[in-house]
Amino acid sequence: MTVQSSTGPVPLSQDPAQPPPALGQPILVLGGFLISPEAYQPMGEELRRLSQQPVVVVPVSKLDWLLTLFPFGWARILDRVATAVQALAAASATGKVTLIGHSSGGIMLRLFLADGPFERRHYRGRERADTLVMLGSPHTAIKATPLRRLVAEQLPGAWFGRTTERHPVRYVSVAGDLPLQDPGVTSTARRLAPTAYRNSTGRSDDRGDGLVPVSAALLAGSETLVLPGVAHGGAFGSRWYGSPDVVQLWWRQLLQPGLGEPPA
Repeated sequence: MTVQSSTGPVPLSQDPAQPPPALGQPILVLGGFLISPEAYQPMGEELRRLSQQPVVVVPVSKLDWLLTLFPFGWARILDRVATAVQALAAASATGKVTLIGHSSGGIMLRLFLADGPFERRHYRGRERADTLVMLGSPHTAIKATPLRRLVAEQLPGAWFGRTTERHPVRYVSVAGDLPLQDPGVTSTARRLAPTAYRNSTGRSDDRGDGLVPVSAALLAGSETLVLPGVAHGGAFGSRWYGSPDVVQLWWRQLLQPGLGEPPA
């Protein structure tokens, strides 16, 4: 079995007892809009098993997410990210942390890497985080929110990915390609996908994970991975980015050599 990636087909072991080698640094997970931290428990447990490293899921309530309609709401969550990253990096053998953002979380973590200012804060996350994995994150959209447009305009593509940067970051974007006629697809996905895709790319029949089109989830200049049959979240399908077997698939991408200098 293989999964197509930007660096070529990635061979996958069929033996779950043989996990890939550890990356050797702690992991922070920031979830998506209106999704409770409990939903990421299976992902966190699988990441701990694969990496043998501490894994922290940022605690974000539904109220916290509703406040992200405003810049101060983003800052409240990024403040928690900064506190957790500082603690994890202090105990890291590499001095760095791996960031994983699902959906909106991936967009917010792109902003966390920047030097700022944002809401009078300077996060400078790339000083402590050298890898950012984005799972089904809507990087482009015709009807993007103002804050998502801000990230796209001020930090386009894999902005800190160049090896000439003082603190280069490895960007990996993962997209699900979920046929809506598959048995495991929910009625929610079948109902929401056409409108969500049209608002993003202008095509209601686009390919995607049930909420975010493949083309929107693949950040320009990043390493990319498309996973067939994977849904945006548990509300969209039985297998999503946080399902343990799917975690193993995108985790293996991190074991491939980085792309180095991203395309212009």
